[in-house]
Amino acid sequence: MKFAADAVRVTVPATSANLGPGFDAVGLALDVRDELTFTLSPSLESSIEIHGEGENTLPRDESHLVMRTFRRTLDELGLPQAGVKLVANNTIPQERGMGSSAEAIVAGVSAAVAFAGYGDEERDFIFDLAAHIEGHPDNVAPAVYGGMTVSWDFEPKTEVPLVDAPNAKPSGVVPVEADRAIFPDAAEPFKGGYHTVNYPVGEKINAWVFVPDFKLSTEEARKALPYEVPRADALFNVSRVALLPAALSGVSGRDTNSLLFSATGDTLHQHYRSSLMPGSWELMTFLRAHGYASTISGAGPCVLVLHEGDATEAITDLIHDQWLAGGRWRMLHPAIDRKGVQFGPMEL
Repeated sequence: MKFAADAVRVTVPATSANLGPGFDAVGLALDVRDELTFTLSPSLESSIEIHGEGENTLPRDESHLVMRTFRRTLDELGLPQAGVKLVANNTIPQERGMGSSAEAIVAGVSAAVAFAGYGDEERDFIFDLAAHIEGHPDNVAPAVYGGMTVSWDFEPKTEVPLVDAPNAKPSGVVPVEADRAIFPDAAEPFKGGYHTVNYPVGEKINAWVFVPDFKLSTEEARKALPYEVPRADALFNVSRVALLPAALSGVSGRDTNSLLFSATGDTLHQHYRSSLMPGSWELMTFLRAHGYASTISGAGPCVLVLHEGDATEAITDLIHDQWLAGGRWRMLHPAIDRKGVQFGPMEL
């Protein structure tokens, strides 16, 4: 198989996962985009330029996550390995809970797909491969499809990798759809692996992200999670996450902001991580105390607010003196992204 282009361009949106109760399942795409260009070089050697977020910390060799993902996807597609010049213009904050690692993976996969001459018809392939590389689909899905996504895995893990969730353990409960030994003749309801459903987000829904000047790795945040949670907490989250699609659609027939506030409640993960990011926890709970649907973005430490209508001035006035004035926090007001990853050949 030959390369169908000499250069490709990829842009990937930021994402916010969980949205409160939807731990490891729900994500939302935000129009803060990283733009990457890949240009074939005549040799097998590659070069990497990074501008913006991560320019002083990200690697500039084959260990870069974009490059590792790109090379794996070339193999998956049957394309030869080749040298490339990668130029990354990054606007997504690194290690802040805005999906920077999912962005890198989706970018690498999408670039290889574009070099193979494919387009949007391979978006499902991009999601499937990227989710398997990432290990969970909650950030990958909105980065690929845009909007709000709810994702799941039809291949339940009998063991939980220590590197992923060191305090987690299997429940011992085998879902019916996975128990082929007991029901060998049963129809397969879905193929195994990762799946996602894309939900519409109302045009009047606004998002704000508060970005602190400190980082928190997802691995460290996962270590804070317990083996078990009380049944009441699990039931609370089930009821809240079921509300999210209706709340974000803005067409429920109820007061949308009240519904958003209820739908973003959580008892499963955020408070267990609060000691790792006390400033984020304080800001989130302060905003909720004033009626705003606020959550930790992903594993943190960014804080997300969702609201129907533009409340920029009111929110700024509310938190300016304590959080924004000192320079340790900055506020982003991105649009909801509804396009997901964009990729294709570019002219030299």
